[in-house]
Amino acid sequence: MLSWLQQGQSRTGAWRSALASDASLEQAIQDLDQQASLRGFGLADLAVVFVSTSFASELSRVLPLLQRRFQATHWLGCCGGGVIGVDRNGRSCELEQQPAVGLSLIRLPGAVLQPFHIDLQSLPDLDGPREPWCQLVGMSHDDSVNGLLLLVDPSSSGIKDLLGGLDYAFAGVPKVGGIAAPHGAAGGSLLFQDRLCTGAVGLAIGGDWTVEAVVAQGCRPIGPVFEVQEAKRNVVLKLQSQGLETPGGGQPPVGCLQEVIAQLNADDRELVRHSLFIGLASNSFSLAPPASEDDFLVRAIVGVDPRNGAIAVADNVRVGQRLQFHLRDGRTSRAELRHLLEQQRQTKDTPLGAFCFACAGRGRGLYGEPDVDSSLCRTTYPQLPIGGLFCSGEIGPIHGVTHLHGFTASWSFLCPKEAGGAAEAPSTPPKV
Repeated sequence: MLSWLQQGQSRTGAWRSALASDASLEQAIQDLDQQASLRGFGLADLAVVFVSTSFASELSRVLPLLQRRFQATHWLGCCGGGVIGVDRNGRSCELEQQPAVGLSLIRLPGAVLQPFHIDLQSLPDLDGPREPWCQLVGMSHDDSVNGLLLLVDPSSSGIKDLLGGLDYAFAGVPKVGGIAAPHGAAGGSLLFQDRLCTGAVGLAIGGDWTVEAVVAQGCRPIGPVFEVQEAKRNVVLKLQSQGLETPGGGQPPVGCLQEVIAQLNADDRELVRHSLFIGLASNSFSLAPPASEDDFLVRAIVGVDPRNGAIAVADNVRVGQRLQFHLRDGRTSRAELRHLLEQQRQTKDTPLGAFCFACAGRGRGLYGEPDVDSSLCRTTYPQLPIGGLFCSGEIGPIHGVTHLHGFTASWSFLCPKEAGGAAEAPSTPPKV
């Protein structure tokens, strides 16, 4: 059994997160309630709940059990393959594939909070006006929306249309979240206000508070940057090395990959067998070399056609787009997240707290040890209250455009909007 209360507060807000693990749902929630400081929090503006799929058959009981013990104006949450938080000793903790319940109580004076539930079966037309998309969230595009938290049921279709529509309605606004983990129980995977549901749920945040997003893709490029010469939907048919003319209008991508592999060392050639990805330039039609590795949106390779050397990618590809092969490994993922978090610390206000939406393929499976992503965050922000989930897909922006990712860690930092309202360092957590 694990239980821990981590507290963060600022002059204008407060965030407290608790994590409990017990084979009994009632006992896990009782463990949360036994945290004296959490119990004395009073009325929260927002309660965010993350539950492991170990409790899938009892998801409909989670909110009633919690709402008997805790008070909040808005409730939001879902289930995942694991829950992220802080243990009783104040260490970051990622409970993978085991019973766990995480609860964050947040008070945000001066915030505008608008919860929403969206039926993905009846989305507005992407070619129509943006007002219907705004109405899904319950906010006007003229309103001050500073960020969106978004959770999606794994049975839903139309997720990319949803993200595109929300970007259309609220351009430039960070949208961060994830897809809940699939399970065999009935009723859905999303927790919203007082019920269990499907579709998508979320929260629009405005007023004096904002969301800062950090998306760690965990990959490094290998070989040269290519230009797509021929493609059909998500299938790359011909590539050409930038700056080099290839007779016949390009070369099959498998041939290009073979040339790249020939230049790799033995360790990287082994990674190609199971950790090879495609990076598509986020600035699709620019022929300039990438400014950084972050210019690429990393996508999985979903198939290879040995007859013509074509490669199928888990996204649409366009002629003229820049493309580069990438490798993913634990060392690269550590370095990238450490860099992004330090960059965030140096350029943004101190956050009140953070949520992490991590791919189920990270954690022990990527690093060979537990708690790496969350530990890196708390190395950058000591004692920062965090909560999170291992997801079936992560939502976050790359260069201002919201994407559905895989294998990423998508972080949402809740910050005071004005620099003068930066959060104070939280007090030393009590021993419990």
